[in-house]
Formats: sequence, structure tokens, C-alpha cells
Amino acid sequence: MEQIGAYSEVGRLRTVLVHRPGKALERLTPHNREEFLFDDLVWVERAQREHDEFVAALRDRGVEVLYLRDLLVETLAASDDARSHIVARAVSAYTVGPSLVQDLRQYLVGLPAERLAEALISGLLIGEIDGLDAAELARYSLGAVLTDEGGFVLPPLPNTMFTRDSSAWLYGGVVLPPLFWHARRLEVVNASTVYRYHPRFADAGFRFWYPPQGDAERFAVEDLGQGVSLEGGDIMPIGNRTVLVGMGERSTGRMVEHIAHSLFEAGAADRIIACRMPQDRAYMHLDTVMTFVDHDAVTIYPRVIEATKVYSVRPGDRPDGFEITEEPGLLEALADALEVGEMRIIPTGGDAFQAAREQWDDANNVVAIEPGVVVGYSKNTHTNAALRAAGVEVIEVEGSELGKGRGGCHCMTCPISRDPIV
Repeated sequence: MEQIGAYSEVGRLRTVLVHRPGKALERLTPHNREEFLFDDLVWVERAQREHDEFVAALRDRGVEVLYLRDLLVETLAASDDARSHIVARAVSAYTVGPSLVQDLRQYLVGLPAERLAEALISGLLIGEIDGLDAAELARYSLGAVLTDEGGFVLPPLPNTMFTRDSSAWLYGGVVLPPLFWHARRLEVVNASTVYRYHPRFADAGFRFWYPPQGDAERFAVEDLGQGVSLEGGDIMPIGNRTVLVGMGERSTGRMVEHIAHSLFEAGAADRIIACRMPQDRAYMHLDTVMTFVDHDAVTIYPRVIEATKVYSVRPGDRPDGFEITEEPGLLEALADALEVGEMRIIPTGGDAFQAAREQWDDANNVVAIEPGVVVGYSKNTHTNAALRAAGVEVIEVEGSELGKGRGGCHCMTCPISRDPIV
């Protein structure tokens, strides 16, 4: 692997983490899809083909693609400590109830690595626990009494396919954020275990910006209270020692302060640009309304970006404080931070109706492979045409099924190694 860390949003993408859709998506039904944050059911086989096409497009341009599930299996196979660690965090009195903890931990620790990884990502039904008598469990576990054979002991994590959110690489370190929705929080346990124990990362020399030493599991499985959440789709290392963070539906100012403290204390960044966005599911993360397509260019959904309040956060005179400056607008702050004079803007394409539809379909959620080259969904015809007219190469992939989870190509990638802007 090249130098670990993401040093920009558009420098050459070297290594990226993805997750291929699988069994977790097969467990969505009309009755539980909203609980798992999906607007519609997904045709899983088609979603897999679309994802394979997406990965092929990345590899064709020289990007190394790592699969989260493969890394998790390798981690669990190589380290008994990792196996004990992940089971203890995923199975707690908080997640399964105190009466099931002992039996369920013992069962999971004894599984082969492939089967354990599958249970941690795709969930576990009480009827799938081999060797445990459901009637016996029901004698002492209220959870077992209330759960039929088709009920989940461990929930599936279908949003794992959006690897951007559960870990975010900023310069020479990684953030393991406490996610907003309970339905997603165990995703962080899986990512954290890989980064802590997989041989590829164990001696890679990176830092955990948050939480310290990567001990993210407590934040993943416990309810830390209102206002304590952050997701990777809101975090962008834009270059020039600056990090851009959105604060919309799922990321909060308190967490921005935590990240700022870590980065400033280590001398890894000089400035955080914090954006207070309208809170709406249609634009749950900053990257649903804006992504970088070149060192001086962004594609944006103007309706949201123009309504955003923007603040620059810099180190302050007090050890526990900052210097906060309100900016005239996001685009002005980006131009200043990147020293480009003025940002080039490619708005969502089409008329007002078409733009609203394409924003919903992730038109502004493209991922850059290098400056001026992006991958996006083919269905966003008006925005893709506007990008090409602005000189940006657009590599199109199908996303009709992948997009049903409310995420595009930016959401489906967690850059682990990306070059700085030159």
C-alpha cells in the first residue's frame, strides 16, 4: 500500500475500501426497511452487478480496491485477540440484553472466521444459533422469549456498503465516528477491529484522531446522548492542512470540536471549515450536496449550499478553545483555504425539477480518481453533461439499485491512501 492516509479529496486515489452488497441487503423487507434506513427494497443480484462494475472502473484506473468483508475475515482468522475483542463489543448487555451475553459470546467466538464475519455484517437469527436450544434459552432470557426463529439476535448492517461513513481518513490518521442511527453503529466496531488488528494496518504508522487508540466500540454500542454523533460523509480532507466538515442531519458541533482538538494538537491541520446545513434526509451528509471534481472545482446542489452557514475553526489562545470566524459562504471559504482565487462551480443539472431529482439520485455524490476525473451514476444525465462541459471526465456506472440506500460513488468509497494536491 502507498503512504497511508487521505491528503485531499481529488489527488490521485491509490487505495480505497469498499463493501460488496450481500446477505444483509437480502434481509430487508417491506416491514423493516425503514428501520434499516432504506427507502425501498433492493434487487440484490443487480446491486452486486452494479457494484462489480463500479469496482472494475476503479481498478481500470489503477486504484487498489480492498473489500471490508475480506479484511474482516483475514483479521479474525489471524488474531484470537481480534476475535475476542469484536465479539465482546458486538455482544453486550446493551446490544442483546444481559441474559444472552454469555451464551452468545461463547457461540460466536467458536465460529470459523468466515461465518463469524458473516454474522457480524449480515446479522444473526435466533434460529441460526447452532447447538443452542431455543426452549432452554427461553427459560432464562426474556430476549429469547420475545424473539421468534426469524428474529434477529444481532441485526444486519445493510448500510455497510457505504464505507465512507464508518471510518474517515484525514491526512495521516483515521476517525472512527459515533454514527447517528443505532441501526448503523455496529459498523464502526467492524471497521475499528480491522484497523487495530489486521496485519496490513497494525504497523502502518497512522494515528487514531478519534477516539484515542481507536477504541471506538464504546461509542458505537452505547447511547452517548443527543448531540454526540458524526459520520464520514460529512468529513472531507480538502488539502492545504484544512478539513471540511458538514453539520446536517447526522453530525454535530461537539464532534467537530473533538476532531479539531486532535488535529490541531498533533499539528496535522490548521483549519476546520464547519458548515451548518439544513437538516433533511434528502441531503443527510455534506457529500450528498457537494463533492470535489478538481483541485479548484466542485459540483453542488445550490439550493442547500447557498443556505449553509459557514465557520472557520482555528487554534485559539486558550488550550481548550478555538478562534471561530464566520465566513461569507462555503465557496468563498474553500477558495481561500485552497488558495485558488475562486472555485469553479458545476451545479446539479437540468431545470428545478430535474435538479431536485438528480440530487436525490446522488448526482453531486461523485468520487474523484484524480483531478478532473470522477466516477458517478449514469442515470444523472443532466449533471454528468454539465460536468463534461466543464472539462471533467465522468466515468459512468449503473446505480439504479445501489442508490436505493441513499448513497452514490463517494458514499461507497473510503479512501485509505490518496495523494495531496500538487
